[in-house]
Amino acid sequence: MKRAPRFIVFLSVIIVSLFFINSEELVTEKESITNTDPSKSTSDSYEIKALKIPNNLNFAGEKVPLKQEDIRERFDRELLVNTYWQSNALLWFKRTHKYFPIIEPILKEKGVPNDFKYLAVIESDLRNVTSPAGAKGMWQMLKGAAREQGLEVNGNVDERYHLEKATRAACDYFIKAKERLGSWTLAAAAYHSGNYGIEKRLKEQYVDSYYDVLAGENTERYLPRIIAAKEILSHPKKYGFIFDIDDLYVLPPSYIVEVDTVITNIALFAKGFDTNYKELKRQNPWLRENKLNNKTRKLYQIKIPE
Repeated sequence: MKRAPRFIVFLSVIIVSLFFINSEELVTEKESITNTDPSKSTSDSYEIKALKIPNNLNFAGEKVPLKQEDIRERFDRELLVNTYWQSNALLWFKRTHKYFPIIEPILKEKGVPNDFKYLAVIESDLRNVTSPAGAKGMWQMLKGAAREQGLEVNGNVDERYHLEKATRAACDYFIKAKERLGSWTLAAAAYHSGNYGIEKRLKEQYVDSYYDVLAGENTERYLPRIIAAKEILSHPKKYGFIFDIDDLYVLPPSYIVEVDTVITNIALFAKGFDTNYKELKRQNPWLRENKLNNKTRKLYQIKIPE
């Protein structure tokens, strides 16, 4: 029998050695997986904590009756949902820095409690959005209700998107609802389900408080959502939100130009003020087309970006 050449024998030895080395590494790796420390868990790197509900919660100075178990559960739910929906809540902080300086002075001017600014937060996340029912703007007004409050609403101009005018219109609604229903809490609830809807339930159930009435789920969640937004936005660090002032949004500076004529082309109008259509529309979202019809020669105030 012929002997195998030396280099073939040498190569075979190396291959066999490598096989055993790799096998040992696989066994070691398998053991390390199966012998994981049972004391370690997800909570070593991430914690989901229950939240302690403050005992002094109120809306517009009207205390929340947290001793009622169902009320406490409703507030607990909204506090949890909105605290742990971190991205959305962080956007709240960014947008409130941009828009609350416009909303707050109008509430004060109208004599409406400052807490109503949080109603705009939960209605629209402070965005000019449209609901499935057709409510529009940051205050989410329906066409009929907006017109009742004196806003112009048509295909050319929709003042539901005019933050200052829409805020004043919302305030007028709150004041009338408070006079009719007796409390700011009920006035806020009525903004969601209507004066008649709230009033009817109160009479049917022989109660006079929002917290005592049995209503639909969305109505029952409404005030707790507003107050949860107030609590979170008033105490960012308490709920784990960390940011610097330059992380927040700001409105670009602008000045007012008054117009009481037709504008046939808003893009050209903008160009005449050294800006463009996009920037002008961002400042004036209530202008819905690339023209201003203004058949009645109404005086409009248009914000011009600096």
